[in-house]
Formats: sequence, C-alpha cells, structure tokens
Amino acid sequence: VTGRANCLAVSGNYIFVGLSVGLAAFKMSDCKEACAWDEAEMEICAIHAWDLGNECHVLFAVDEMGLLWIFRFHKESFLLIKILNEVEDISKRSTCVEVVLSLAGDYAGVLLQGKQHKAWLEICRLPKDSWLKEMEKNPGAAAGLACRERSSSWISVADIFLLQESPVSANKADAKLSLPGLLLKVKPPKPVTGSSFKSPLDALKEVDDGSTLGLGYNHLIKDFQWELQEAIFRSTYWKYLEAEDKTESKEEIPRRATFDFLLPSWILQVGPEMKVQPDVPAGISVHWDGSHNLCLYLLNHPLKDKVDSDPKPEVVWPCAAPIACLTVSSCSRYLALACEDATVTIWDKHLGYPLCVTAILEECLIRSIHFL
Repeated sequence: VTGRANCLAVSGNYIFVGLSVGLAAFKMSDCKEACAWDEAEMEICAIHAWDLGNECHVLFAVDEMGLLWIFRFHKESFLLIKILNEVEDISKRSTCVEVVLSLAGDYAGVLLQGKQHKAWLEICRLPKDSWLKEMEKNPGAAAGLACRERSSSWISVADIFLLQESPVSANKADAKLSLPGLLLKVKPPKPVTGSSFKSPLDALKEVDDGSTLGLGYNHLIKDFQWELQEAIFRSTYWKYLEAEDKTESKEEIPRRATFDFLLPSWILQVGPEMKVQPDVPAGISVHWDGSHNLCLYLLNHPLKDKVDSDPKPEVVWPCAAPIACLTVSSCSRYLALACEDATVTIWDKHLGYPLCVTAILEECLIRSIHFL
C-alpha cells in the first residue's frame, strides 16, 4: 500500500484499508488493489464497512481530525455521500469519537464530542434500499468519485464535491444519493438536583402513566435536604474523603456512551401502529459513564420535522452501582451488564428477565466483558 495502513474492514469480497493517505480497496480473491481514494492531508484512523448486496458497500471512515466520511463503494468505485459532522465554522466543529452500525446496516450510531467536553449521541437511519435503487437506476452515479491512479495530483475537499456533481463524470441528478436521516439525538443525563415543585400534585402532573421507571427528575427532595445529607455524610466519613480529595484529579473527564442496537423483544415494547421486522433493530440501549441507568430508546418513531434533542427513554433499568461496561451476544439475544461493584447480570432480551446475577467476591474493577 501507499503510506501507512492504520485500520481495515472486511465486507463481502473486499478488504477496505484506512491509510495515512486515504482509502484503498483490495479483492480477497487475489489480494490486488481494486480501487484507491486519496485526499490531501487526510489520514483515516478508523473504518467500518457493510455489505448491502448487489456489489454495493457502505463505508464509515473517521480521519485524524475526527471528521466522519460516509462512502458508497459500487463496482470498484468510491463515492463520497456526506461528511457527517462538517461545518463551515471550525469553532463549532464536533469530533467523532465512536461509530457503531447495526448488523444489517439499517442504522448507525455516532458518538460526537464538541467544545468543553460536551458529548452527545446521534442515531441515523441509513437509506440502504434507496441507495441500491439509485445505483441500479443511475449506474453512472458512481463515476463521481471513481478510483484514481496514485500518480494523480492532490485535490481539496471542495474539489471532491465539484467532482461529485461534475457533468463530465456524472450529471448533477445522477451523482446525488439519498442522505442518512437523523432519528435521535441523545445527550448525557443531567444531574439530579433539588425539586422545584411546590406540591406533590405538581410532580404527579409531570409523570406519565406510571407504567415505567424514569430518570428520577420528578421528585420532592429539596436542595436543603440534599445539603443536609451531604453534610452528615462528610462529617461521618471525613477521613476517607480527605484522602480521596488529595488523589482525585480536578480535570473534567469527557462523558462517553456505550450503546448497542436491539432487535424486537419483550424488554422494548412497540405500539401496534409501528411496523417491526425480526431482523431489523427496534431500539437502542445507551448508558453513560458514571450513570446507574441503562436507557432504552425506540428507533421506529414516526419521523418529525425537528428531531427531539432530549428524548425520554421508553425503558430505564436502574442499577445499584454505576454501570462499568456491557456487551451483547452475537445472536443479539443476551445482554451482559457489569457494574462498578463487580456485579455481573446476564439478561435474556427476548424473554425480558435476567438469567443470573453473579457478584465477584474479590475487589476488582471490570473494564470489559465478552461472550465466548
């Protein structure tokens, strides 16, 4: 390869390699380079690829600046669809921290981080069926970013978009493909503060039907009660707290989210008006660092003109200790959840109840968990 290979992904009969000078696709049959895409001063640090069928692949590539590039690979040609987090004002730019795609490539979850360590999660629906139809109907669309020889000169991002809409390679209508649609924008949970309700009736008005647990914001505990509890706790355990304060760093740590797509199951009920397919995700589970709650959100809500930037979770699983990590089995039926108190719970998502709860007796911090 030209440059340094940083990452790779396998999709169908191709191996896609993220390079210090762009992207390259290799055939698995003979390991020969099928196509290359290079961009000036762009180094690919992470890459994800999914086979959509009919020789079509979708690629999510993250560069060294944290920009997320979405490509279509069709008939040994790359086509740039969108730079997801590109903005004109660089001061408002967010960086891509993590990308997760659902198994069949229907949805993508992107964890972004902006200024002052502010993080949020965006869930997008990928129009893969539309892409297949558009490529079949307009086979010349892929020529917009056809692979070029390595000897070609460097070009800018602006030139890439001019190439995509150039009448020489493909006309303007042909080069355009459907863009991913934003479904959810999930922010980290706000800290629980003192109640502003004047009476229990005011708090009850904010509660839904009461059939599920919430995030704990609608309570009647006042600020002075929190302060009194804090004072009692500190006076009782001041020796331990004094030692902890000396070693604890005051630097703010960015919030990170762990999220997984969920197939239809008993733990995430959908309404009769929503159509679900057994192999297409119906929801997503999200937990933020330091949080006790695992939140589950539905994905197949009717699309709105404006995406709700602070949606309420359909299901909340509170835990006795902050969640350290979780993982989903390859069959997506089982979910393993480990807390900071070294307790591991295995859930059967189809049936909707835990299979077992195991407490590791030795003092340890579980950093990762895997199904074998």
